[in-house]
Amino acid sequence: MSVKYISTRGRAPALDFGDVLLAGLAADGGLYVPDRWPVLSPEALSGRPGRGDYADLATEVMWPFVDGAYPRARFDELVRDAYAGFDHPEVTPLVELGDGLWLMELFHGPTLAFKDIALQLVGRLFDEELTRRGEQVTIVGATSGDTGSAAIEAVRDRENIQIVILHPHGRISEVQRQQMTTVDSANVHNVAIEGTFDDCQDLVKAMFADSAFRAEQRLSAVNSINWARVMAQTVYYVAAATRPGLEQVSFSVPTGNFGNVLAGHVARQMGLAIDRFIVASNRNDILTQFFTTGSMAITEVHPTLSPSMDIQVSSNLERLLFELLDRDGIRTAETLEDFRQTGQMQIDYRISADLHREWCGVRVDDAETTSTIADLYRETGMVIDPHTAVGLAAARRIRRGSDGPIVVLATAHPAKFGDAVEAAIGECPPMPPALAELADRPERCERLPNDLSAVKAHVAHCSGHASQ
Repeated sequence: MSVKYISTRGRAPALDFGDVLLAGLAADGGLYVPDRWPVLSPEALSGRPGRGDYADLATEVMWPFVDGAYPRARFDELVRDAYAGFDHPEVTPLVELGDGLWLMELFHGPTLAFKDIALQLVGRLFDEELTRRGEQVTIVGATSGDTGSAAIEAVRDRENIQIVILHPHGRISEVQRQQMTTVDSANVHNVAIEGTFDDCQDLVKAMFADSAFRAEQRLSAVNSINWARVMAQTVYYVAAATRPGLEQVSFSVPTGNFGNVLAGHVARQMGLAIDRFIVASNRNDILTQFFTTGSMAITEVHPTLSPSMDIQVSSNLERLLFELLDRDGIRTAETLEDFRQTGQMQIDYRISADLHREWCGVRVDDAETTSTIADLYRETGMVIDPHTAVGLAAARRIRRGSDGPIVVLATAHPAKFGDAVEAAIGECPPMPPALAELADRPERCERLPNDLSAVKAHVAHCSGHASQ
């Protein structure tokens, strides 16, 4: 029986995969999740089924979530095409650091960030679904740095899609901005919002919550509120945890919007043996609060050396909360509404105690981020970006001599954050050709206030459905 998808807030109809892909956010404001967790096949748990490459593993892991939406042979073609352009044959190679620590490099895609691993596939799935239906959509997304460029690269020049990406003005790196604003494609529209990432995310959610506007503009989403993003990211957890010598592995994940680490939770729900997740945060440590005390309080967003993690309200935590509350959508919705109104949340102490067995939160400040980059460079000659450094610092702090292996997810190429890396090691990281030429290209971007009506008017203009 095919998997159906239900909303975390319990008031939207169950949908098939294709409808969930195009909808992104549920009609009741919730996030879609499978109505049941499929079990990883023996072939997936072997780590390298069939032809033995990453694409084959990806098809095997994801197939239960899309079965019924596509013929399996066609899905395999889409997956294989998605990863054909990555610059490493293993797609997500593992590098041993010693002392039981490993890095999993997730930045070998076209925009040099982990978002490519999901979005190169999601863009193709959108194109496939829209072509089959004879429909068009306007994708609207918020980015704290890397999602925007990966989404743009995935859907640029596709006839059935317009894409509008909001980013916080002055709060992403120069390279991150240029990767988005220098794309010369008619269907790509960039907007710099005078505010924080949370402001951008709230604007996107408000547009989706306006059912009339959403229908008129045919809105869709490709950031991590879209289930397909999470689905595609489960694969590299399986690739790591099934590697010989990494049994009962833990993962340290630099975390902003919580989608990356949530994908690991999904893999564990499917039967993958994972010991625990280390949720690594920067100074914006609301998730550290949650996994340490079971409580959260929204405070000011502070700019840091790891800007993709400068977030207070992590959207995908809702999916975990739904599981913690026994999949009670109404209770989840009430909890989140209270959180939005009061700025605070406290979960039951029994739930918090359960969390501590499988999750931990660690806060890493800018000084420790810088020293971690410098230490690894001095010890090994390897250069990492500041987000990866947050994950590595957290893993080193948690690790004990008797612990099992820990894989740190390396989420971006260090050249995307050259200033932070140079401050740590005294020199700029080597600049890949794809980034080196960005500075010479003209940029296209609108700057707008943090005002919903202004942003909606701009989105309507970009979609071609502005009111007459």
